[in-house]
Amino acid sequence: MVKEEVRCKRKTHRTKEEIESSIKRLNRIEGQISGIKKMIQEDRHCDDILIQISAANMALKSLGEELLTHHMKTCLIDDIKNNDLESIDEVIYLYRRLFK
Repeated sequence: MVKEEVRCKRKTHRTKEEIESSIKRLNRIEGQISGIKKMIQEDRHCDDILIQISAANMALKSLGEELLTHHMKTCLIDDIKNNDLESIDEVIYLYRRLFK
């Protein structure tokens, strides 16, 4: 099992555009969460709230998939080239955390 403190050794591996794109997505997700909170405060119907929760979950999952894919194409490739095969265990650990 991979220890939690194992992290990508690269310091800057996202472009400015990638960071901005992730921030925009997180802002939308934050808006969804605020909307869910408001729906609960307004005592909206459970079905409506659950649909919004599902949408927020899917948005977070999609962002996680994108970040994991990017991690595999950058950090993992670099680590394998440098014969750091422990990174493969890290990706397996991350994958399991994301999809459980």
